[in-house]
Amino acid sequence: MKVSTASAPRLNRRVGVRHLALYLSFAAACTGLAPGSAAAAPDTVSSPAIAQTTPVSPPNVLPASSLAPSALAAPAAERATPDAVRDDYRLGAGDALRIQVFQSPDLTVEARISEAGVLSYPLIGAVRVAGLSVSELEQHLAERLRQGRFLQSPQVTVNVTAFRSQQVSVLGNVARPGRYPIETTGMRLSEMVSLAGGVGPAGADEVVLVTRRSGQAARLEVDLAAMFASGDLARDPALQAGDLIYVGRAPQYYIYGQVQRPGMYGVDRGLTVAQAIAKGGGLTLRGTDRGVRLHRRAASGSVQVLEVRLDEPVRPDDLVFVRESVF
Repeated sequence: MKVSTASAPRLNRRVGVRHLALYLSFAAACTGLAPGSAAAAPDTVSSPAIAQTTPVSPPNVLPASSLAPSALAAPAAERATPDAVRDDYRLGAGDALRIQVFQSPDLTVEARISEAGVLSYPLIGAVRVAGLSVSELEQHLAERLRQGRFLQSPQVTVNVTAFRSQQVSVLGNVARPGRYPIETTGMRLSEMVSLAGGVGPAGADEVVLVTRRSGQAARLEVDLAAMFASGDLARDPALQAGDLIYVGRAPQYYIYGQVQRPGMYGVDRGLTVAQAIAKGGGLTLRGTDRGVRLHRRAASGSVQVLEVRLDEPVRPDDLVFVRESVF
C-alpha cells in the first residue's frame, strides 16, 4: 500500500493524538482521576507533587489512657489466687549469699550464714540476717552503708546461691529420696514430691506428712490422686522446715489358682474381681469364673472366706482364688 506524501503529515498527527489519548487514559487510571479530568494532568506534570498521608487509627481501639485503672488490673486480678501470693524466703543458718553493690565491686561478697545467723560484711562488720527476707536484708545493708557515710545512695543486691537452712525429707516410693530445700515460703507438698521425681510405679496415691503445727506433732494423710481429680488444692498443705514426707507402697492383692499369671498386683481404684482376674492374665483353659473365692482379713484379725460375684470390689491384701472347672 502506498501512502502519498501529502497525507503523511495528517496520518502522523492522527497517530500522535491517539497515543496521547492512550497515555492520558493510563495516567487517569493510575492517579484515580476521572477520564474527563485527565486534561488537567499536563499542568501538574511540570512540578512533582509530594504525597501527604494522615495517620489512620485502627477501628474499635481505645488509647490506654482512656481505660480505667480497674479495667487494666482486672485480668491480673482474675489470674491471681491467694495461694499464688507468697512471702519472701526467710534466710537462716547455712544459706549461701552473694551480695553486690552497684558500682562498688570491692563490696561484692560471697559468704555463708553462720550457725548463729550472723554474716560478716566489709565496712559494717557482723550483721544478724537470720529471719530476714532477701529484700529486708538489701534494705538493711543499704541503710547501714548510708548511715556510716560510706556511700551516699547504695544499691544493694542479694542473691541466695544455696538454700540450706530450711529443708524437708522425702522418703519412700519416690524417684529420688533425700533432703530438699524449701526455696520459697508456702511451698506445697505436691511441689516437693515433684522435686523428688514424683511417686514411683509402686508408690501409693496417699502421701503421709509428719510435721509440727502450733508446737504439736501432727500426721496428715493427703490423697494426691483425689485432690487433683477434684481440683481442691486447699488440701495441699504448705511445708515448713523439718517436715517429713513419706510415700508408702501402693496397696496390693494376691491372686492364684487357674489364672495365667498368678501373683501380687496393685489395687487400682474401683478394682473388681473380674478386673483382678484380667490383671492376672485371665483364666486358663481349665479355669472358671464361677465360685470365685476371696480370702479377706476382718477387723478382728480373722480371715473370712467369701464366695463373691465378679463385680465385687477388691480390697487391699485380699486373696483371690480361681477354681478349676468341673467339666
